[in-house]
Amino acid sequence: MTGRKLKVEAIASGTVIDHIPAGMGIRILNFFELTKQQDRITVGLNLKKSTGGKKDLIKVENTKFTKEQAQQLALFAQDATINVIEDYKVVEKFKVTLPEAIEEVLSCPNTNCITHDEPVSSTFYIKEQQDKVALKCHYCEKSFHQSFFKELV
Repeated sequence: MTGRKLKVEAIASGTVIDHIPAGMGIRILNFFELTKQQDRITVGLNLKKSTGGKKDLIKVENTKFTKEQAQQLALFAQDATINVIEDYKVVEKFKVTLPEAIEEVLSCPNTNCITHDEPVSSTFYIKEQQDKVALKCHYCEKSFHQSFFKELV
């Protein structure tokens, strides 16, 4: 059985998210609600990396990730790359980067935070500490590891 390969059909237009840590692909699909679309989505889970180890991969037809979405993606996969596809060709490729802050995306885990009782948008300042991501709430000023956010788990 050596030399056999299965190929996944290329997409004409859309986004390919590559270098997702193994096990995070499903979380990304859920967070961005990608499965609610009618367009084709191809997901590869636990794929072998050329450098060893495993990764996930997501191809989304007819959807172009914005820079803001790419920053949100960095909360899940700091080493991910986004390939924008047009006419079956990569027209843009970029690595995701953690933003300095993120607004209106996550709920504060602190149940006493004002964001739960007042009509204010959540804002978190993001810091990378020893390969971990910490988010500090603008309002209650408490810091949390990314695993505290139910939206990310």
